[in-house]
Amino acid sequence: MAWSIDARIPLTVLPDAEALAGALAAARPAAVLAEGEPPAGTAALVIDSFLPTVNHAVGCACCAGRSGAAIALDRLFQSRVRGRSGWFERVLVVGASPAGRAEVEYALAHDPLTASRFRVAPG
Repeated sequence: MAWSIDARIPLTVLPDAEALAGALAAARPAAVLAEGEPPAGTAALVIDSFLPTVNHAVGCACCAGRSGAAIALDRLFQSRVRGRSGWFERVLVVGASPAGRAEVEYALAHDPLTASRFRVAPG
């Protein structure tokens, strides 16, 4: 019998800000990652935000760093493991634009730290 356990934190990209309240109420404790200004009055354990970055040509010196989404996900993870927030079991992403959602998806696929800590939630 083979076991397959993925201990990375599941991440769900929500279609819009209106879906956030229902997603928070539906299941386990969650953190929220928002593009731009975090939503007011959210009952999440911890909330962070990022602004999508516009990169130049592939590999240029000024754009070789990590994206805003990857850095914001780092802050959420560090908040969790250092006890600065409650222990969340999932992350809900509220991306207002296609660029914001694409940046999160790119970080999950191509940023080694992000990919080692987070995964796309099933379904």
